[in-house]
Amino acid sequence: MRATYARQAGCPGDFAAVTVDFEPWEEGFAFEVGTQARVPDLPEVPGYLAALEAGLREELEVPEADTDANTDTAVSVAVAVVLRDLRIHEVDSRDGSFHEAGRIAVRNAFIRLYGPPPRPRRGRPRRGRPTGRPAPPPGRSPRAEA
Repeated sequence: MRATYARQAGCPGDFAAVTVDFEPWEEGFAFEVGTQARVPDLPEVPGYLAALEAGLREELEVPEADTDANTDTAVSVAVAVVLRDLRIHEVDSRDGSFHEAGRIAVRNAFIRLYGPPPRPRRGRPRRGRPTGRPAPPPGRSPRAEA
């Protein structure tokens, strides 16, 4: 699953691109770097990997409100995420970019598995009748009277 987070809203920008595989796992969540993974050998990469893992975990956990104890508990899926490729930009990559890329990777996986989420239906006015004004009486045209 490929996920890219790129945003340029000023300086600095945000950029992170990752490719991960989601595999069945026995229990809980596991994150690992694949043996053939393309990961740059830079000093900031361990921080990027930690942020990526945090984003993956955050998106996979579903909080459930415990109304009796007023505490939140989390239900996690049984999955292993294997990093295959990590791309960075020398200036615009930062931990927050990889955190968001992790979240996007999970969303993309669910879309591929279950399809896109349903879109909300929007009420649209019927053709020929503008909203907010009643229809003119039969036989009279408001344009002809103007």
